[in-house]
Amino acid sequence: MRILTLLLSRLVLAVACLSLVAPLQGAVVQGVRSYRAPEYTRLVFDLDGPLTYELSQQLDPATLVITLEGSSFGGSFDNLSLAETPISSISSSREPGGDLHVTLTLRAQVEPRGFTLGKNEQYGDRFVLDLYDLAGMTKAPETADPVSAITSSLDDAGRRDIVVAISAGHGGDDPGAIGQGKLQEKNVTLALSRELARLIEAMPGYQAVLIRDGDYYVGLRQRTELGHKANADLYLAIHADAADNHEARGATVYALSERGATSEQARMLADKENNADLIGGIGTVSLGDKDAVLRSVLLDLSMTASVATSLEIGSALVQSLDKVTRLRRRNVEQAAFVELKSADIPSLLIEAGYITNAADAENLDSPQWRRRFAESLADGVATWFGKRPPRGTLIAWQQKHTTEGRTSVTSYVVQRGDALSVLAQRFDVSMDEIRRANGLKRDAIQVGQTLKIPASLILREHKIERGETLSQIAFEYEVTLDAIRAVNQLKSDTIRPGQILKIPTS
Repeated sequence: MRILTLLLSRLVLAVACLSLVAPLQGAVVQGVRSYRAPEYTRLVFDLDGPLTYELSQQLDPATLVITLEGSSFGGSFDNLSLAETPISSISSSREPGGDLHVTLTLRAQVEPRGFTLGKNEQYGDRFVLDLYDLAGMTKAPETADPVSAITSSLDDAGRRDIVVAISAGHGGDDPGAIGQGKLQEKNVTLALSRELARLIEAMPGYQAVLIRDGDYYVGLRQRTELGHKANADLYLAIHADAADNHEARGATVYALSERGATSEQARMLADKENNADLIGGIGTVSLGDKDAVLRSVLLDLSMTASVATSLEIGSALVQSLDKVTRLRRRNVEQAAFVELKSADIPSLLIEAGYITNAADAENLDSPQWRRRFAESLADGVATWFGKRPPRGTLIAWQQKHTTEGRTSVTSYVVQRGDALSVLAQRFDVSMDEIRRANGLKRDAIQVGQTLKIPASLILREHKIERGETLSQIAFEYEVTLDAIRAVNQLKSDTIRPGQILKIPTS
């Protein structure tokens, strides 16, 4: 009985304490923004303080009511873009001295998920509502699912493309750095990423996947998950830098560091980029996210090899970029970037320049400069994978089966009046060989463009005599075994009497 009395007294005390806690006051909704992503529509409510909310969904008619407790509406819905979204109309009403109700009339069924975000250096308090598409909702064409493009990257012989995942930094509610003339990093990175994807797609044996292809935000962990789903061989995060010192300029290539950053600048940049989720808007961690965290910890055990490969590819990109733009650092910098933390995908973050520098900002806003920058990145990617192509890829197969009669290339700068057919005749090669050597899908060439021209070889024939070996024949003609294997497409060194071999000689 004494125990029961004691428990009741404690319960009464707890209730009394709760009654003394002041209820959370409502907020004023100052404005509303909308974004369309591949799988959901996002509404962002800007608030003058924190609040509590409640969601109520009805199926017939399809409506969703957002109740913002004790709040009022001081914004407008007039500027919302509802095209390609499941929302047909939006309105608000308020109980006298009570709650604010925002009603969404829906044209398709959705799964709503709401969460609040506290104030940060970019925004004040926010309420975020994500409406995830269910069956019957057509995705917005300008924001296609980045993984749906990977239906099959295999050719008829089962040889796959090298897949490069390209992640445009920031997006949606996260503009990134703001530069000269209010130039936003999220727009620059998207334009540059699209240009790079276009160039990589034009390279035979390569496939590009855009992690973000519209003005919406993709969480840091989700970016690497999309890279995994696309079976990427390389992950490139495209960004633009910013600094209080407006004289700072130039591009920098970053890789992950498992320990400390290689410089204070690299550490500060990683800290800034790793906080992007707070600005772009990511809800509280779900059970699925906890599984992702556990996977991340386990994958860390095999991170070393991926970082080493990233540094090698990064060095190739630095050398290529040095030909077309100013570099802030001539080595690959390292820091603890969350976006680069993928154990089995070599990953790099490219800062294309300083958006806060007048000269760099002018470049970043120039389609012509972005094309040259993207071309140098694509060249760097092709250079590295050309030396170390992943097994099972078309590029690896081509290396083992060199085009018959060609073993070397020379460079040629296109002059006024040149055409692909003219160059083929001049250098005694076929147009197909020039196309393959340069990854050309069209015959159009531009003045000043550098082309790789396969060098001609004379092929002699040799009839194998009894007792001869492939190494003896190579020694006799002073050529390498690899050259004979490539020209004759030999899978082994076994030869037979009477067999005719083609022997390359210069």
